[in-house]
Amino acid sequence: MATEHKILFTGTMGAGKTTAIAAISEVDPLRTEVRNTDTSVVKATTTVGLDYGEVTLDNGEKLRLYGTPGQKRFEFMWNILSRGALGLVILIDNSRPDPLADLDVYLDGFRELIAEAACVVAVGRTETHPVPDLDAFAQRMEAKGVVCPVLPANVTRRDDVLQLLNLLLLQLESRTAVQP
Repeated sequence: MATEHKILFTGTMGAGKTTAIAAISEVDPLRTEVRNTDTSVVKATTTVGLDYGEVTLDNGEKLRLYGTPGQKRFEFMWNILSRGALGLVILIDNSRPDPLADLDVYLDGFRELIAEAACVVAVGRTETHPVPDLDAFAQRMEAKGVVCPVLPANVTRRDDVLQLLNLLLLQLESRTAVQP
């Protein structure tokens, strides 16, 4: 039987969690979206439960991909979905008013998972919104004691999402290689 890994995507509403999963999933993604009533974000729908998709790696391992709801009022789902996850992808929308504060929300909200799992921070919309730059995100993570890759990503591009997953898997491999 093939090895399976649970990977979690999180970030603000509109950061691209549903899009990222749909970009690489081999199965029709499961979506729990409803009409958006949050007028602060121009978006027709929002995830209220989870997103789900799957991808099989070249070595036969299967990644089960879960997307969290982005709104803070659905934060209780973050803990539920975190159980058993081996990796976390934090998606940041650099066009939002304070993307560094957004990063803080997810670093704090997933503190326990980040301490025990692989983590990658992907910053979107950097082409149109270059500030804050990637160094600012790295400095914020360092100040919070978090060490993980931070890179620009366009989650509509399959290759960008696969790169995020490859970085997670490399971290997991290096942790396994170091353990006695």
